[in-house]
Amino acid sequence: MLILRGSPAFSPFRLQKRLAGLIAAGLPIRRVNADYVHVIETAGNLSPEQEQILARLLTYGPRRSAEPLVGGLTQVVAPRPGTLSPWSSKATDIAHICGLPNVQRIERVVAYTFDLDNAALPPPLSALSADQLTALRAEIHDRMTETVFNRLDDCQSLFRHEAPRPLTRVPVLAAGRKALEEANAHLGLALADDEIDYLVEAFTKLRRDPNDIELMMFAQANSEHCRHKIFNASWEIDGEAQPKSLFAMIRNTHELHSEGILSAYRDNAAVLAGSRGGRFYADPRTGDYGTQEEDIHILCKVETHNHPTAISPFPGAATGSGGEIRDEGATGRGSKPKAGLTGFTVSNLRIPGAEQPWEQDHGKPDRIVSALAIMTEGPLGAAAFNNEFGRPAIRH
Repeated sequence: MLILRGSPAFSPFRLQKRLAGLIAAGLPIRRVNADYVHVIETAGNLSPEQEQILARLLTYGPRRSAEPLVGGLTQVVAPRPGTLSPWSSKATDIAHICGLPNVQRIERVVAYTFDLDNAALPPPLSALSADQLTALRAEIHDRMTETVFNRLDDCQSLFRHEAPRPLTRVPVLAAGRKALEEANAHLGLALADDEIDYLVEAFTKLRRDPNDIELMMFAQANSEHCRHKIFNASWEIDGEAQPKSLFAMIRNTHELHSEGILSAYRDNAAVLAGSRGGRFYADPRTGDYGTQEEDIHILCKVETHNHPTAISPFPGAATGSGGEIRDEGATGRGSKPKAGLTGFTVSNLRIPGAEQPWEQDHGKPDRIVSALAIMTEGPLGAAAFNNEFGRPAIRH
């Protein structure tokens, strides 16, 4: 594993904000520093020329300060082992394009160094208690997508390659429903009771046991995210069955007023009738640039990422924008992205020192971040992903 130090991970303003958050959490920290560090998995030794190319590729962002890192405690925030970060996939592809086939994976981590306030520490000095270390790690990493190591050398676990596990079968024919209940808990399938009943009945009729791959595929394809079971469900008001599901009510608007709508509910995004206009592009046959007059229609798409954004605002909102861009490009012959609109609806912000009289604290689940955290990090994540595609992000 190669280790190449990068640029500062945060601006001085954000670093000071991070320090203020650590102090507010009751941690004895006097100073904090954070740098990007690149860890690289290679299939063999790189030549001096290849090492120079790699070093140039990984030199970006603001210049490092000549001031040495503060001493004390080191913590390394990295992607969770077993996952591949979006940054890594893009950086590795760039390395291959630049003639570095031996580079198997480049990953970027953040190396924190903390200058501890020894006067506030009980003996032995320069050491945090286990509870303090847990609180510190909670402040500097995203528990959904990241992990924390004590040393840079521990990042070697990011490149651990697991052998494929053997196919297993769930003994439904012999053990019945109980076998599926155990598989549901063991594999984390999140199947509802009626879905378990359905699977037991289906595989009993087929006279065979399901394997773990089939159950995982069923759980994903039949999830609420894919099937919108709640929106498509029948429902009642005061015991009276309603004629349309929630989704049918949404579709009903299009059924009654479809003027100017070229496509809706047939693909990943909707297309509205536009107008004639001129576009400047190269003729695919001759390669000559020129103005072409054609119909320019409007494509729009809504992507919700409520749950991931509430747990992990920056990457949750970022992948929400990514899903929207993906679906617009997958509709019809694709589209040319122009702008992304990101909107957030949250509860009381309760800004420290600026709480308002009407902002009551109604509580929240522990896994959900605060409304203020969503509004602080979510727009940044959505804007970051839009900017990577050269598209402006409009915040609403």
